[in-house]
Amino acid sequence: MERLGTGIGWRPEIADAVERMPGIDWVETVAENVCPGHLPESLRRLRERGVTVVPHGVSLGLGGADRPDEGRLAALAERVEALGSPLVTEHIAFVRAGGSLTATPHLEAGHLLPVPRTRDALDVLCENVRIAQHALPVPLAVENIAALISWPGEEMTEGQFLYELADRTGVRLLIDVANLHTNHVNRAEDPAKALAELPLEAIAYVHVAGGFERDGVWHDSHAHPVPRPVLDILTDLASRVSPPGVLLERDENFPEPAELEAELASIRRAVEAGAVERVKAQVRAAGHAVATRRPGAAPEGRSEARRPGAAPEGRSALRAGAPARSDAVTPGAVGTLTPDVPGAGPRGERCEPLVAAGQPQGHETGAAGATRGASGRPEHTGVDEARQRLGVAQAALLSALVAGTPVPEGFDRVRVGVQARALAAKRADVVAKVAPELPEILGADYRTAFLAYAQTQPMTGGYRRDALTFAEHLLSAGRPGDVAARRELREWWLERSGPAPRSRRPVRRLARATRKALLRR
Repeated sequence: MERLGTGIGWRPEIADAVERMPGIDWVETVAENVCPGHLPESLRRLRERGVTVVPHGVSLGLGGADRPDEGRLAALAERVEALGSPLVTEHIAFVRAGGSLTATPHLEAGHLLPVPRTRDALDVLCENVRIAQHALPVPLAVENIAALISWPGEEMTEGQFLYELADRTGVRLLIDVANLHTNHVNRAEDPAKALAELPLEAIAYVHVAGGFERDGVWHDSHAHPVPRPVLDILTDLASRVSPPGVLLERDENFPEPAELEAELASIRRAVEAGAVERVKAQVRAAGHAVATRRPGAAPEGRSEARRPGAAPEGRSALRAGAPARSDAVTPGAVGTLTPDVPGAGPRGERCEPLVAAGQPQGHETGAAGATRGASGRPEHTGVDEARQRLGVAQAALLSALVAGTPVPEGFDRVRVGVQARALAAKRADVVAKVAPELPEILGADYRTAFLAYAQTQPMTGGYRRDALTFAEHLLSAGRPGDVAARRELREWWLERSGPAPRSRRPVRRLARATRKALLRR
């Protein structure tokens, strides 16, 4: 894997500061915010200086029940080519649900939502990742996400899930240590256990970011300083492996450049501290091996499971010894990781469920039953059937989050409520950014009006479409009450809702309307 070094997330608001920062080896930019034919001048200058630029996608929804959209994949590939990037990254998440697969309304989350860690979800994710790998011109890395909620009926830990994903597809991993901290606070998951279960050789790079805690819930805001627990997790990771790259993420509430530089320095120190611990561990292990070695015997304490090619303790059996199929080889496979046979073990046998022997399964309904994978059914019945089950479960959860339908069985209703409010608040914030005229027209009433609208109108397209729908919603209800503001909102909506911008000349607008009327006759 290419060594990237220390980087920072490139955002337009801090573009000038990033260009002047010392010691920046590479940057990452949100792929959807870059136009291949009109790259920002700041990114052009960075590339000319030899700074690597990595596009980071947020809209593929690789963890969703549907196959990745060909148009989105093509657009992502275009950005890779325009930026000359050595790799491209996305998320292990679903961002939309419903539609033809489930015969339910199509819904957009506008946010990265967690995938259930089940065999069904893993089968679907692996196929989606392979589709993306085939369509993209450079290696793909996928990121673990932060979550407020947990799926019922999960069968694997995060580390096991990521290990199987990398093992079956050869995909690289983008490990976000801030998200490991988030899941520690919100889901009581042990970051050290997750790191111990990861295929460290598959790591492409590492994300570091800040957040805040409120009422016992950690919010991965990317708008606050990096806290000490996140840096400690980074040190733990660096004590196990030398990460090819580490990147600071900051998406809003940008501080002065000096503060960002100080955070980057803290990140470097955390990585260096981990490297020192790694060297110490290697020296201790070597000394112990020399002291205990006997002629003709393996070093004491080394288990057979730790031999190269053998399954590490606590992990499911690897396919390291499985013969590779020529029709399924994934370019850029990691180490000894080999291609996948869905649901198969090292020699083609079906993988055993990750449940204790003799554990009663019982009859499950609701989300728990819908997301139950191999341990809830007698045999693997194919990825298409898994997509159907996963699609139903994801549509039910997303509908509860954005459309106010009942919370599916097995979920923590309080946490779902917290997530629903967070999604609505984020939606209001993003619409205000993509359509800044709306807060100006509506003034202090904007946020209250939008949150009320969001309670009954789930998002079915992108944020720009959402802004137009919000304006239509207000105008159809005779709002805002102020006549001048309502007239201004109507003009704004008319200017943006048509296929072409409206002319500011009344005579030309009249001529255009007359021509359209005549053509309809």
